[in-house]
Amino acid sequence: MSAHCRLTGARPGFGNTISHSHRRTSRRFDPNIQRKRYWLPSEGRYVRLTLSARAIKAIDGIGIESAVARIRARGGKV
Repeated sequence: MSAHCRLTGARPGFGNTISHSHRRTSRRFDPNIQRKRYWLPSEGRYVRLTLSARAIKAIDGIGIESAVARIRARGGKV
């Protein structure tokens, strides 16, 4: 599964792990990506979305219809 959110666009960040001796090695900070299924009443079907935990909370507030509209406005396919 790709580590990016379809609603917020959150993608992995990159940085360094710094050891006790201060040696640096590359690391990756992944967003908390989940697959969630929502009922889309306007189309009469379920949609399965790859979302970050923050986006799931945002959908609880704004509703699935407006969230799907935002995803489509960004050029995403639902």
